[in-house]
Amino acid sequence: MEYLGWVALTVAIIVVIVALMALGWRNRLRRQGDVPAPPEVPADLGPVLYEAEGQYVATTTAGDWLDRIAVHGLGLRGNAVAAVHPDGVLVSRTGARTVFIPREDLVSVQLAGGMTGKFVEKNGLVVVTWRLGPERTDRVDTGFRTRHAAHKAQLVAAVAGLLPANPPTIPDSRTRTRTTSDHRTPPTPEGREQL
Repeated sequence: MEYLGWVALTVAIIVVIVALMALGWRNRLRRQGDVPAPPEVPADLGPVLYEAEGQYVATTTAGDWLDRIAVHGLGLRGNAVAAVHPDGVLVSRTGARTVFIPREDLVSVQLAGGMTGKFVEKNGLVVVTWRLGPERTDRVDTGFRTRHAAHKAQLVAAVAGLLPANPPTIPDSRTRTRTTSDHRTPPTPEGREQL
């Protein structure tokens, strides 16, 4: 009889935890209701310049890799293919909406050790910073982990090839006006900050 009591208590605790997680996700969706949707995929993107299989990790507020964007399916992790085209970067996700990052909205690309609950080896994730929305004032970071480690540098190089040679000043709606040259990487899991 005492055993059944412990089982019931354990099940009740699990139910409460799941309910709190669902409530938190719902509140996040409501709080981010004004976040614009990613642009639609154009009919013709041009040829594939580079393609890599891997995992879409998440899209977060730029510089805050714990602030996952939940709306528009941007918070759903899953298998994906990242393809670099002349007009932008296309992340085709299995079972979720495709994420298209137009070339003119690209801000920077870098390697990082993790974001929003997905921490890997040093420089294990490709993180693309881009402007989201019609006014291009919201900046976000999209993380992608390539299936094969050798593809990380190639993907970064392909995305970097789309960046403008002289990046314009980027309006940052949260703080001050910044350029890509003074964008800092958030602290790594080891607590170090990299430029």
